Amino acid sequence: MKIDPAPMQPQDIYRLLTGIVVPRPIAWVTTLSAEGIINLAPFSCFTFVSSNPPMVGINVGLRSGEQKDTGRNILEQKTFVVNIGDDSMIEQIHLSAVAHPHNVSETTLLGLKTAPSDHIPVPRLADVPVSMECALRHDIAFGKSGSKFLVGEVLAFHIRDGLCTNNKIDTRELRPVCRIGGPNYASLGEIVSMSKVADVATGPSDRVEK
Repeated sequence: MKIDPAPMQPQDIYRLLTGIVVPRPIAWVTTLSAEGIINLAPFSCFTFVSSNPPMVGINVGLRSGEQKDTGRNILEQKTFVVNIGDDSMIEQIHLSAVAHPHNVSETTLLGLKTAPSDHIPVPRLADVPVSMECALRHDIAFGKSGSKFLVGEVLAFHIRDGLCTNNKIDTRELRPVCRIGGPNYASLGEIVSMSKVADVATGPSDRVEK
């Protein structure tokens, strides 16, 4: 089978890509409106883009031709929190994607507790394994859909006790959630280690000078 994207509608290309680019980690993002309303929404177009300084990015599209609450809040307030939920929170993560009026807080609707951040006014989720306080550093538009890649510098990491040793996260204990095609999610599953196959460094922190 060969598919030519040229004649396709954007929503059909989106459906195709989200079935191909899997699994995708989920940024569960809290933002604060100008009126002080806490917004919460999941974004699976999410990655880290720099370690010096630490930066993470999310792709935020439009809804019915207008900025989503998350995008508008980040662009106005210049701050946000990326929370990482675990596999006990899949239903709440999914329900937080439902569109609500601008003055409705998803954290209140879903009964999720929040805690103050240290460096920014946006609260973080209190019961997630990891939260990252972020300050907006880059706002980059891509394509014709109106979506923007928003990059934030991580000002503070909040990590559940016992989850991190020597700056390494215990992934099994993190129990992360990923998004796959459609309204479908997956948990970590089997971990396959290649440590005995080849001694290959995967990043600057793994290299040992001799």
